[in-house]
Amino acid sequence: MLGDTSFAIHPGKEKKVDAVVYRDIGNLVDVEKTGAAYFFQCVNGKVAIQFYTDAIIRVTMNQKQKPALNHSKAVIVEPQLVEVEEHDTEEVLILKSTKLELHIEKQPCRIKVLDPQGRVLVSEDKHGMAYRENGEVIAFKQMKENDHFYGFGEKSGHLNKRGERLEMWNTDVYAPHNPETNALYESIPYFMTLRDGNAHGIFFDNTFRTFFDMKTSEEYYSFSAEGGQLDYYVMVGPHPKMVLEQYTYLTGRMPLPPKWSLGYHQSRYSYETEAEVRELAQNFIDKNIPVDVIHLDIHYMNGYRVFTFDKERFPNPEKLIADLKEMGIRVVPIVDPGVKKDSEYPIYQEGVREDNFCKYIEGDIYYGEVWPGASAFPDFTEERVRKWWGDKHAFYTSIGIEGIWNDMNEPAVFNETKTMDVEVMHRNDGNPTTHRELHNVYGLLMGKATYEGMKDNLQGKRPFLLTRAGYAGVQRYGSVWTGDNRSFWEHLQMSLPMVMNLGLSGVAFTGPDVGGFAHDTNAELLTRWTQVGAFTPFFRNHSAIGFRYQEPWQFGEKYEAIMKKYIQMRYVWMPQLYSLFYQASKQGLPVMRPLLMEYPDDVKTYNINDQFMIGDNVIMAPILNPAVTDRAVYLPEGDWVEFSTGASYEGEKVHLIHAELEDLPIFVRKGSAIMQGEWSSNQDKQTKTLTMNVYASSNEESYSFTFYDDDGESFAYENGEFLKLDLEIQSSADKIEINVVEKEGSYQPSYREIKIELVGATNQSVFVNGAESKRITL
Repeated sequence: MLGDTSFAIHPGKEKKVDAVVYRDIGNLVDVEKTGAAYFFQCVNGKVAIQFYTDAIIRVTMNQKQKPALNHSKAVIVEPQLVEVEEHDTEEVLILKSTKLELHIEKQPCRIKVLDPQGRVLVSEDKHGMAYRENGEVIAFKQMKENDHFYGFGEKSGHLNKRGERLEMWNTDVYAPHNPETNALYESIPYFMTLRDGNAHGIFFDNTFRTFFDMKTSEEYYSFSAEGGQLDYYVMVGPHPKMVLEQYTYLTGRMPLPPKWSLGYHQSRYSYETEAEVRELAQNFIDKNIPVDVIHLDIHYMNGYRVFTFDKERFPNPEKLIADLKEMGIRVVPIVDPGVKKDSEYPIYQEGVREDNFCKYIEGDIYYGEVWPGASAFPDFTEERVRKWWGDKHAFYTSIGIEGIWNDMNEPAVFNETKTMDVEVMHRNDGNPTTHRELHNVYGLLMGKATYEGMKDNLQGKRPFLLTRAGYAGVQRYGSVWTGDNRSFWEHLQMSLPMVMNLGLSGVAFTGPDVGGFAHDTNAELLTRWTQVGAFTPFFRNHSAIGFRYQEPWQFGEKYEAIMKKYIQMRYVWMPQLYSLFYQASKQGLPVMRPLLMEYPDDVKTYNINDQFMIGDNVIMAPILNPAVTDRAVYLPEGDWVEFSTGASYEGEKVHLIHAELEDLPIFVRKGSAIMQGEWSSNQDKQTKTLTMNVYASSNEESYSFTFYDDDGESFAYENGEFLKLDLEIQSSADKIEINVVEKEGSYQPSYREIKIELVGATNQSVFVNGAESKRITL
């Protein structure tokens, strides 16, 4: 017989499968308030409640001791002083802020979160917080029929994750990704629930292997971890944008990236010699195809030793980097965490002497096989070691390198488990624990070490970091690519929801390898993927050794011309994109968005995987299948104009759109505007002519947006050297009124005015700040 506070759940329908027995937290026995935290003694454990803001609460359960509230690797803020109204009865304790109500039922302890209108957002019924004797912790929440789940970081498959069971355990997956590939390189244990137009979020801040189960039952979902505390935050929204702002308030927002990192990146595993890199760069210059970055994969190193160059293959890296920079091209080299075991290798010598490597509890260094052979791994959980590693990047910055690519940092190891022995101990800044607990944050902490080291070494220039592995908060340090995809149409299709869900998980600067990394791409696939890549936040073409080269000119002039057009378009759109990256740095909102983010009341947007938005007023509807030139496009509320043809389309309808190979269907909402620059050359990428394309509406429309610019390279914007315009557009049948609501900053761009072009206008007059004009003078 199970006791009153234990219950069993059958993980499968087969009768032979043993039930999993959980111990419920049990009845609430006592409540104590200490500072801003409420501590609850329950029969089978202890619970803490904290209001982080009036719209965010934190719930922590520890089955053995008082919950620890200061161990997060992701959360960077302390709880605010929130005024909480308390109502205590025999059955329930109600804690109420201006944005939420928390009901704690006492027998047994059950938690319910409501919004100010009394709508139940998160609730527990038959099951609540529980644990198993093996250390697993779990929370069960009621699931409503109309719940849709998004986020969860980097996951394959469709946008909406209802009906799935997802695992968080950073894993190097070279085998072809498919919809059932579960654990990938990034673990972001956060999701957003959209229900009847309202959204709320849950962030489960646990670094062990975790699971989210929206599959086992139609009545409840659960999130669980193999160890540690049950520690989660509820963000009440209610708009999807507000949920994301609340989540990134907790875990941080991306720094403004250098403008060059937003351009086109060309990569291969590997460009193996200096001569090959020079020829590659010259091809881009001669063909007038934009490129900002060439990546160097592992073959640039001496025997795969990090912080080295192979002097045979790359005899003069400093001159190479200087020459490419004159051509308008940066070099970004790969840096892996594995340090070759080699007693004559200075980095290894230092790491051993200074006790910087991960060890077993008995004191032996852990060695794992990676590219250099047997290798040791820095213990990035220790601040002293992070500083050591960060300082080593002077090797790169001293020769002109401004960006680093972190790979293999799950950490990946060539063994059966694909990673470090989970029994390895991490010093963890004085709180030692196992790799089993800290595996999922190894990449995050390597990113922190790299970004901060590069920032210190670059002395005022913005660093760029690209990372494969991470945890919640990774956006504070790096951009993320989606790992070892393949040159399959299915991978092009899957990349859209992957990037959108990463964006919904706080990672705004992300994208897949354009063209596919492994397998042989083909002309049509690469062309269609380049069209999409021109509008994914991170835009890199990358291919693997042994497979076909896939630079834009590899398939003949016909395809080269189309790809060149879209890569150039990336630069024409840069003023619009950079303003959206500014918004991401301030509010945490993604650059590339699912339609549901802007139209949460429209249920038809909830499962759209093959369209996306750039900002709040542009919809991309790419072709994602071979030999297809017609596709259905759903346009939500409003009237829309197709970017290349100028054709108008009515919203809240599905349209059949024709798109030949050279066409990417782009729709701009009437009444709004987009900022456009121009393409000149690789050596001169600065915007000199800025145009605001206003998509005129004859209806009464109002649209507000922020245009932002700065030098794109330094941190001078932190001292007011930026240009920020808050703009408002009022449309009517006879006129378009454009008002600069506010202008901030001292930055003087190379353009002195913003030209205004009306798209689709008939006889409307244009007024700027009350005077008839077609330009905004800066």
